[in-house]
Amino acid sequence: MAVLGIPRNTIEILQKYDFHFQKKFGQNFLIDTHVLEKIVQAAEISREDFVLEIGPGIGTMTQYLCECGREVMAVEIDRNLIPILQETLSGYDNVHIVNEDILKLNIREAAEKYNGGKPIKVVANLPYYITTPIIMELLEGDTPLESITAMVQKEVADRMKAAPGTKDYGALSLAVQFYSQAELVANVPPNCFMPRPGVGSAVVRLTCRRDSKVGVRDAKWMFRLIRASFNQRRKTLQNGLHNESGLGLDKERIVEALEQLGLPATVRGEALSLEQFAALSDLLGPGGEDNDRKDRIHGSDQ
Repeated sequence: MAVLGIPRNTIEILQKYDFHFQKKFGQNFLIDTHVLEKIVQAAEISREDFVLEIGPGIGTMTQYLCECGREVMAVEIDRNLIPILQETLSGYDNVHIVNEDILKLNIREAAEKYNGGKPIKVVANLPYYITTPIIMELLEGDTPLESITAMVQKEVADRMKAAPGTKDYGALSLAVQFYSQAELVANVPPNCFMPRPGVGSAVVRLTCRRDSKVGVRDAKWMFRLIRASFNQRRKTLQNGLHNESGLGLDKERIVEALEQLGLPATVRGEALSLEQFAALSDLLGPGGEDNDRKDRIHGSDQ
């Protein structure tokens, strides 16, 4: 069976099927075996593992995953790639090819069916235009996850690891920090792909937490606050939260909560740490008026 990580083999299969890259799917196929090996090594795939692969393309990474894992579900949105995948993966009996949008797939159901509901490992070469929605859906969904090892745009990798007060810091940074521990595995230059993207890439591994990094009464409510805080980055936090109609928060209550946390009324969302957002969430959420958390947060960032 042809090793697809070698450029000439990739070109051969694409020409055979007269495949044309589609910009709307952000297709860039890996053509570097060293990077492929790094991804598999970082994902720590073993014969015990069920792996969900997002964006298999022509099956380059899928072949590696099938060699190492017990079972692989490869989810590909482009129906034109399905016949190619059926050929390139024909030698494996431990792969399921699914033609679907990952954001519409019931991943929990798949985990239950193929892994008995136990945490699964996700490996992905994510289209850059939709990386953040996919990562957020995986992290915030109810699917049991052990880890996510993904190829992403370098800029997205920077955002994942950004600290408060920096330009890259935002909802993605906080979600990654809350739900996982992030590790940069490798930087990947454009010449490792076909066609070459106009930006650099990076492989990141997110090891999902069994328990949350911080205690918060309602994580979904907290992330509604976080998103509202960053929707209008130049506005103060109180204005951002007040302007988000779905939250139903008046300015007086917001300012009062900020005062309890020792924060000025003019503070912006980008200045708050995860611990401070958790504390603010508990104060502003249902029943928060009676919840005094000053002691917990004062000095949390000392």
